[in-house]
Amino acid sequence: MASNNEIRYLTPVAVETTKKKYCRFKKIGIKYIDYKDPVFLSKFVNEQGKLLPRRVTGTSLKFQRKVSQAVKRARYLSLMPYVTDLYK
Repeated sequence: MASNNEIRYLTPVAVETTKKKYCRFKKIGIKYIDYKDPVFLSKFVNEQGKLLPRRVTGTSLKFQRKVSQAVKRARYLSLMPYVTDLYK
């Protein structure tokens, strides 16, 4: 028999709750994402030059499409590199 001080749970207990992700563009009220601002666009690109997914950044689908289009345009005009190591 189990003693009184030994309690076991079938499911793990949630210790801490994470903050709800939000779309920074909706919160601030940005309607247009400028492709001529590579410093701002670098927040959505990792060290290898890949776009960060929505689940990491928290942006909505509408603005994720606009961000990806802006990054592609900035790369085409050589404002941002296509592939790099330690870009940030």
